[in-house]
Amino acid sequence: MEVAETETRLSQVHQSGEDNKRKTESRGERDDDGNMSGSQFASVPSTSATPSSKTRLEDSPDALGVIKEAVVVLTRLPDYKISALRPPTPPQFYSEDESLSSSDSDMQCEPEVSEPAPVIVSSAFSHSSSETTKIRPNLPEEEVNVDMIVLAKRGPLRWQRGKIVDIITKEDGRIKYKVSFEEKGRSLVSGHHIAFDTTPRLEQLYVGARVVVKCQDNNSLFRPGVLAELPSRKNRLRFLVFQDDHMPVYVGLPSLHLVCRPLENVLDDVANARHSSFMSQYLRDWPYPHLTHYIAGQSLNAELNGVMQRCEVQVVDSSLIQVVFQENQHREWIHRGSIRLEHMARFLELKALQEYESDSD
Repeated sequence: MEVAETETRLSQVHQSGEDNKRKTESRGERDDDGNMSGSQFASVPSTSATPSSKTRLEDSPDALGVIKEAVVVLTRLPDYKISALRPPTPPQFYSEDESLSSSDSDMQCEPEVSEPAPVIVSSAFSHSSSETTKIRPNLPEEEVNVDMIVLAKRGPLRWQRGKIVDIITKEDGRIKYKVSFEEKGRSLVSGHHIAFDTTPRLEQLYVGARVVVKCQDNNSLFRPGVLAELPSRKNRLRFLVFQDDHMPVYVGLPSLHLVCRPLENVLDDVANARHSSFMSQYLRDWPYPHLTHYIAGQSLNAELNGVMQRCEVQVVDSSLIQVVFQENQHREWIHRGSIRLEHMARFLELKALQEYESDSD
């Protein structure tokens, strides 16, 4: 009899446990459905509901079924939320890498490497007055006579050899020289448009002198210019001349010819206003010319046909560099202080602005 009652009691307890298990699972499924409806991601039952179910099952004397445990799921927040929660870093504490890349990014971008600007020096060309003088020597003028062979202007940047056939004095006192050119033709020119055909003496030459130089590719043609350097160890004992088209050239003494009657301001005879302005600044700065420092193989921007173009330094020769332009492989010599160089043009513009502001004060 007692055995039968005991089996009956165990049967009731087992049945009660099965009912509680089904209720618990049913409640968990409802909680799961509720959580799914409020989020786009599947999640476990809420931690606030699960412990109470677990507590009731543990406290129940009839609980013999499986107890459901809470599980915590970690979800990665979006990057923009992480950034919003992160306190800002003061700019002065940014490292080099942080300043060149976004702090939100897991992958850092490679920083852009900008081309360093060349060094611009303004050191003394020479400490010898005989190599730096820019004062016209007080020497008597050489005579200009009829039948004298001279170099005379025949066109823009084009001088040729000819003979003076007549000297004419105008009513206003100006003197004109009639020149008959070797290659036919005649021209009436002023004294600052004829040059001596003879080689000048060293004591006659100075920085700023008005000269004419022989074209390197045509011995019958000559170009006008302004003497920019006297021979020294720095330029290997050569003369530097800026031609009126801004083209620099190193020459020896035999290639130089002095203009017979130069103007008081020789730059008044330079038609290219931009080059005249450059030469004016150059002569003011002399003997401390501004020069950019380049090395062979270095790339830079230089003006060609009015447009800044990419080129590469081939040779450095004293104050000049030979460059080759990438677009058309054109080669030419450029002065290291030329306004055609992008870095020097910017430097001179800034310098002119500072001088203007200083003068206005």
